[in-house]
Amino acid sequence: MATSHVTGDARSRRVGALLRWPPGVALVSWRYFWRTTPIHRSDVDGDASDLPPELPPGAGDDDRIQPVRDGVGPLLHRRYGVRIRGTRLTPEQLMSRLVADPDRWSPEFAVFRRTHGRDGAMETGDEFLIRMPGPWDGPVRVVDADPRGFVFATLKGHLEAGRIEFRASTEASGSLRFDIESWARPGDRLSHVLYNRLRVAKEVQLNMWTHACIRAARIAGGHPDGGVTVRTRRLATL
Repeated sequence: MATSHVTGDARSRRVGALLRWPPGVALVSWRYFWRTTPIHRSDVDGDASDLPPELPPGAGDDDRIQPVRDGVGPLLHRRYGVRIRGTRLTPEQLMSRLVADPDRWSPEFAVFRRTHGRDGAMETGDEFLIRMPGPWDGPVRVVDADPRGFVFATLKGHLEAGRIEFRASTEASGSLRFDIESWARPGDRLSHVLYNRLRVAKEVQLNMWTHACIRAARIAGGHPDGGVTVRTRRLATL
């Protein structure tokens, strides 16, 4: 009986996520075209310095981790960043708000479903399934975490192979800053086509994390100072 209840809950969450996708994608697309926050983009060739850091000891002890070496096509090393004006929060206070509920800062079409770990926290070993439209569902694991940030590693079945880090800090000027840094390749050949040929997945990813930066500034009680920066460095071969 308990198993049936859990299955029913899971089915209800799945249906709820499906219902959120069409209006969510439409809303985020509308925001993309009418967004007033400037997005400063650059895309240049990278080098060996753009390879991702090694996973912390013990983080990749099973074969479910999907590292960049298992991917297909070029590696994209991306940094998204926003300086936040008008807030008195510390980096630790901002991250505490962000980890409490990832759905508060992710776009409406991306729904975080915890599959391992306790609610309201972001601890090493926690796992999530990020539900998105079409073939975009992405299982991830927290492989590192501290009061100022955390790191996701992609798991088998994810559209991408790599890792992504979320971090808050204080600049020399005293301003609060939020940054997202990712190292990723398409997870398989189909993803490579979607990502690098049709560029659909690449733009979905960029829109998702620039939105997260803007939302983080709002959650902090402030606003972006000078817009959001997106720096992409492309490494053709590993």
